[in-house]
Amino acid sequence: MAEVKLAAALRTDFGKGAARRTRRENRVPGVIYSHGADPKHVTVDGHALMMALKTPNVLINLDIEGNRELVIPKAVQRDPLKGFLIHTDFLAVRKGERVTVDLPVHTEGALAPGGNILEHLLDALQVEAEATHIPESVTISVEGLDAGHTVRARDVALPAGVSLAVDGETALLQVVPAQAEAPAIEGAAEETAAS
Repeated sequence: MAEVKLAAALRTDFGKGAARRTRRENRVPGVIYSHGADPKHVTVDGHALMMALKTPNVLINLDIEGNRELVIPKAVQRDPLKGFLIHTDFLAVRKGERVTVDLPVHTEGALAPGGNILEHLLDALQVEAEATHIPESVTISVEGLDAGHTVRARDVALPAGVSLAVDGETALLQVVPAQAEAPAIEGAAEETAAS
């Protein structure tokens, strides 16, 4: 897992007005929550943070005015219309510490012939991993799966050092048969034509 380095500044102004001024300067307000310590209020360059967040569960090394803090993003708020970042909550982590994160679920392979449809019940799988070794995603092979087959959390091959944080019976994917269009009823078609 790649580690991204970003510069941050401590924030002393609070409220809507201060947050708007911060965003006008192309910076994103954020809060770092750490182990038993008071939260730290920071601002981070908006573009650099947006680029870092393109990697799921990215590990960020924040340089806060000369002090280093290792964090992962926990909650990201975006403008619903324009998509730019509004606020970010970070969780401070230590090397060797285990954290619970959601890994995106990707599939590979082709289903069994017959026009079956793969239904994604969950887009992410919650796992527990060491903070500096979080995988970017999990890949599930659906090669040859037929209608009625369900892929559960326990069926996913996880990398070494990663364990499930959900019940193994949790369904992630299922294969459903293609649904044929219902045949038209002759009486209904004749009534429609008569009116």
